[in-house]
Amino acid sequence: MMMPAQASRTAAEPDGLEDRLRRFATIWSRAIFPVTATSLTRPEFEEHLLPLARSLRDALHRRPFDAAPAQHAGAALVAAHCTDTDALTRTLGVIESYLVLYCGAHGDTPAEELRARCARLQHALAGGFAQALRERTLVEQEAIARSALAARSDAQEALHATETRFRAVFEGAAIGIGIADLDGNVVEVNEALTRMFGGLESSVRRRNVSEWVHPEDAPHVWKLYGELVRGERDHYRVEKPYYRGDGTVLWTNLTVSLLRDAEGRPQYQLALMEDTTERRLLNLRLRYEATHDALTGLPNRTLFFERLDKAVSATDGSRFGLCYLDLDGFKAINDSLGHSSGDRLLVEVADRLQSVATRPGEMVARLGGDEFVALTTGPDTQTEVAELAHRILGALATPVRLDGRELTVRGSVGVVEGPAGERTSAEVLRSADITMYRAKSAGGNRYEYADPEADARAITRHGLTTALPAALERGEFFIEYQPLVHLGDGSVHGAEALVRWCHPQHGVLGPDRFIPLAEHTGLIVPLGRWVLQEAVRQARYWQTRHADGGPLRINVNLSPTQLHHPGLVADTVDVLERSGLEPGALCLEVTESALIGADEDLLKPLRQLADMGVDIALDDFGTGYSNLANLRRLPVSVLKLDRSFTQGMQRHPADPVDLKIVEGIVSLAHSLELAVTVEGVETGAQAEQLRELGCDTAQGWYYARPGAPDRIHSLVMADAVQ
Repeated sequence: MMMPAQASRTAAEPDGLEDRLRRFATIWSRAIFPVTATSLTRPEFEEHLLPLARSLRDALHRRPFDAAPAQHAGAALVAAHCTDTDALTRTLGVIESYLVLYCGAHGDTPAEELRARCARLQHALAGGFAQALRERTLVEQEAIARSALAARSDAQEALHATETRFRAVFEGAAIGIGIADLDGNVVEVNEALTRMFGGLESSVRRRNVSEWVHPEDAPHVWKLYGELVRGERDHYRVEKPYYRGDGTVLWTNLTVSLLRDAEGRPQYQLALMEDTTERRLLNLRLRYEATHDALTGLPNRTLFFERLDKAVSATDGSRFGLCYLDLDGFKAINDSLGHSSGDRLLVEVADRLQSVATRPGEMVARLGGDEFVALTTGPDTQTEVAELAHRILGALATPVRLDGRELTVRGSVGVVEGPAGERTSAEVLRSADITMYRAKSAGGNRYEYADPEADARAITRHGLTTALPAALERGEFFIEYQPLVHLGDGSVHGAEALVRWCHPQHGVLGPDRFIPLAEHTGLIVPLGRWVLQEAVRQARYWQTRHADGGPLRINVNLSPTQLHHPGLVADTVDVLERSGLEPGALCLEVTESALIGADEDLLKPLRQLADMGVDIALDDFGTGYSNLANLRRLPVSVLKLDRSFTQGMQRHPADPVDLKIVEGIVSLAHSLELAVTVEGVETGAQAEQLRELGCDTAQGWYYARPGAPDRIHSLVMADAVQ
């Protein structure tokens, strides 16, 4: 029957998670039920295993990770009479094959870390199982041994029977038993103990306990021994290594008890030894596999974080230095030569990194993929971390030969250095990661030091990137409009739509803060469509308010990603038809750099829009170094001259070179029947010069800054009054 606490816990869990947990418990019960001495039926046994399965699942996802529940689960198996060795073997097999499969789906823990945690849970469960089984065995054996020794000192008439019974227990015991006097001289050993020490009785008998000192003895072992032989304690239990005769090490769980005579005086010491050498080696192997990368043999993320946590949380005034390495162009090697060659390259890189990080306090680890880290600790990491970064890049400088090819290996390194106790390991690694990408952006094959301001900007960019989709859904974007003015008569010709983001934390953000992020994520397409819809709707509204003054044109920017989007023409037509705005009242601005080297496939949608009557403006003209002859094949009707050509006109007298350049561009544009718009007009003298040079329209702070749409109507009404 399910206990109330268990029932409420099950009810609180999603059905899918509970079903997967029960399937895991079913597999487990079917595996070990045949080798379990229990009066329960298999379904009852499965219900008994369900809480243990739940504790393993919870431990798999717990933060911070703690393998103690698995140790308790191992002990619970022994308590449930699952003491056959096959029960442990089968349990470990079930956990290895099915725990992550059935219980690892929920949560955000990476798959690689789940597998590492699963291995540590196996380790802990095996330890708990062995500990419980050992304690059960030791209690039984110690009781038997005590009874035998007590019987040995019985009356003379029972001596023979007692001796026979004692010998049967003593010699037939599965664990090693030894008896020594209070001076430490060994007086009796059984066959099991003799086998533990190599099979020669002479190597054990007639020796003194004090001769079995080992360098790895725990500090308190011999203190406990002294207290026992002095009669100050009755027993103690420790883990102790011994040297065998051939020099190999025997690891044991040792229990030593004091035997007293009838008057309570200390007489002998009784030692019970369990050989744990193989189990210790198994634990060490499981620990190694859980903390080392299977491909390169380097410490993995788990072990690295243990070392990093210790380094950054130290309170002794020490410092640390971290180098975060990512190979440049590794994906291209994988794609061109295959993952097998990529793996061999990673192994070679790992060997080289290990060969240069050999100083005290240095370690190298593989985090995954082509990402490696090197950690150094000590009092002088300011200089040591720079030397370590130099050695890393130097180790990569020699080409790697794979299948007759010489591959050049380059890497970008982010370096973080500082005193311990100021940042968490997660903050340090994040800073190193950001800095590594800064080194990669600067050309790669170099290292950069962490910069808190650069970190903050990168974190802000990441936050803005992740917030963009929701911001569009929540309506956080709005549009400001900057007037376009006829240079001939000063009347308002139209306006350019400029999108802004009203961010809840950062306030109003200009397009330079988020348009590149939207381009990178692909959100620029829905955002661009929204801007087009809003701008066209606003233009139509202006027309209804200012019908006697002619239609006001609206300029909308198109990004390179929008140019490549197959639905550009259809979306534009749909927006115009829904609003009722004539195509001639819309001008789409495309940067010159976006059209450099453009083929006919890219120009086709622009030609279709131009044929409909939509104006196409070539924005930032003069910054893309395009061939002026290409203007004849581009479907543009407006050149928008970059402000860099007209800044010299703000001075008096105006720069004659700038005047000649602008005059030539205007003349060329007009000969191609293109209108010329100038942006960045800030003074009256500048506006007058541009008018004299024949420019058609202009925009800039001299006329008005970008603002709310009703300001455009006010400017138009002012024109009408004049």
